[in-house]
Formats: sequence, C-alpha cells, structure tokens
Amino acid sequence: MDKIIITINRQFGSGGGEIADLLGEKLGLKVYSRELLECIAKQFDMTVEHMEEVKGQRVNWWSDFCRFYQQFGAAGHKVSTQPDATPLSLYYAEERLLREIAAKENCIILGRAGFHIFRDNPAARHIFIRSNREARIARIAEKHGLSAAEAEKLMDKVDKGRDNFVMNVCKSSRYDLRNYDFMLNVSNIDSTSVATFLADNIRRRMAE
Repeated sequence: MDKIIITINRQFGSGGGEIADLLGEKLGLKVYSRELLECIAKQFDMTVEHMEEVKGQRVNWWSDFCRFYQQFGAAGHKVSTQPDATPLSLYYAEERLLREIAAKENCIILGRAGFHIFRDNPAARHIFIRSNREARIARIAEKHGLSAAEAEKLMDKVDKGRDNFVMNVCKSSRYDLRNYDFMLNVSNIDSTSVATFLADNIRRRMAE
C-alpha cells in the first residue's frame, strides 16, 4: 500500500470508533486513539480523564498561547521541567506524536484533530462520522448501561468538549464540510457496510 494517513472524526455515540477498527482491519492499518491519550497523559502526569476535561474547556486562546509560549519557547522546545496542561499544550504534544507516527507508518488516527494536523498532507484522507440524535442516545445507553436521560446528558457533555477543543486549536468547527473528504450519516447503516464503503473508496483513490 502506498503512503496513506486516514483521520476519522466522529460524533460521540455514532459508532465511529467501531468503524475505525473495521476499516483498519480491511486496510491492514493500525488505529491510534486511546494509546495516544495514555502516552500524552504520562507526559503531563495526569489521568486520561482529566486530560480530556482540560482539552474540552472553552478558553481564551491568547491566554492559553501565552502560557504555552512561556513553557516551550518560540520554537516549541520545552523550557519548564513539568509542562502545564492547557488545551493548546496538549494539542501540540499530540501533534508532535502523531507526526512522528505518520512519518514511520501508514495509520488511522481517531479524533485528536487529525484532520487539522494533516490538512496539507497529500497522503491524508479525512472522514467525519455522524448519526441522528436518537440513534446515538440508544447506542450510548446500551454500551455504558445508562438510562436514555443519562446517555443524552453524557452525549451532550462529550460533544461539547470535542467541539470546544477543535475550535480552540483549529479555529474551525469540526462540522465544517471543507475539513473532510467523506462526511457520512450512518444512522441506518451497519458499521461493516460503512467500513467496506470507505475501504473501497480509499483504495480507488489511491490507485488514481
């Protein structure tokens, strides 16, 4: 397979994670998601859960940038012994790690603003997975053993955090169609069919 980087962004509860895993199996690519979080969390001496909370904060970009600048300097090299976790510093840590991974191997990146990090990379294909609200609530409730009301509350919280993170670091809505090669509503489509469709189209584009 030629050089390929696939980024997948998704609404919480849409099944995007399952689709990423199936697509990885069909294309023979490793999917990077949770292990990235764990690696970055260790750098900042924090839990993955706390890190996700920090990333989801709506912040003043200039204040966050100034804190990052003081820590890492203009060239992005760490100055302080222990980095201060802000949405921007976490994003830059993830960006460095993702670029290192993509330079070494073909891969699928789930979340992590991958569509923005690799926006100018000709080898990258960007995908957004969405689903209708009712289907997402039902999926979250079943997966996490929650009531419909609890699932809806969790869904809105996670989506808001992801929305804030992308807006903080990309200055763009994650729902902007211009960010993606494919944007799919999978409300009434099984994950295997979606993964097969994407794999076929990605192979075709790579052959062009």
